[in-house]
Amino acid sequence: MSDIRVLVADDQALLRGSFRVLIDTTPGLVTVGEAADGVEAVELARRDRPDVVLMDVRMPRLDGIEATRQLCASAETAGVRVLILTMFDLDDSVYAALRAGASGFLLKDVPPTELLQAIKVVAAGEGLLAPSITRRLIAEFARLAEPGQSPLHGLDGVTDREREVLALIARGLSNKEICDHLHVGHGTVKTHIGHLLAKLQARDRAQLVIAAYESGLVQPRRR
Repeated sequence: MSDIRVLVADDQALLRGSFRVLIDTTPGLVTVGEAADGVEAVELARRDRPDVVLMDVRMPRLDGIEATRQLCASAETAGVRVLILTMFDLDDSVYAALRAGASGFLLKDVPPTELLQAIKVVAAGEGLLAPSITRRLIAEFARLAEPGQSPLHGLDGVTDREREVLALIARGLSNKEICDHLHVGHGTVKTHIGHLLAKLQARDRAQLVIAAYESGLVQPRRR
C-alpha cells in the first residue's frame, strides 16, 4: 500500500515543523508540504492532492473553516480529507468546520500516537476519530447549530435498519460495536454504511454523524 500523504497547515512554524518530523518518521505516512495560512493550504492541496490536510482553525488571510469549505466543495479536491486542529475542544468554529466538510478534528495537545492514529482513521474515511471524542463533543456541536438552520440532509429513502445504524454511528459506536449491538456481520454493517453515504450524499462518517443530529434522529443529551 502507498503511504498516506499529509499536508500540514498551521501559521506557527514550530508546530508545522514538529508535525512534519513526527509524520515523516512514521512508517506509512509522509508529508507533501507545509502551508502557513489558509490560502496557501488550498493552493497546495489543489496542486499536490494530499490524502489528509491537518488544518489549523485560526490562520491569516483565510481561516481553516473557509479553506475547508473551499476544498470540500471542489470536485478537484473531492478526495482530500480535512482534519481540523484546534486548541479549543468546544469551540463552535469546529462545528462549522465539520459542517463545511471536515472529516474530524483533533486537539493540538493530544499525544503523538493519537495524532498519527487520527490521520490514519481520517484517511480511511472513518471520520471524527475515536468514539470517546464523538460522544463527548458531537452533542455540543449540535447544540451550537444556528436556530432555524436547514439540515444538510433529510432522511427520505433511508430504511428503518439504516436509521438504526445511523443512530449508532452518531452515538460514537465503532463498526465492531454496531455489529455486536445488532447481532449482524461486519459485511452487513459496511453495506448499510455504504448505502447511508450514498443516500445522504455524505463524504464520510463525520458527515453521517452531523446528518443524524441535524435531522433530529439523535437528540443531544442534556446536562
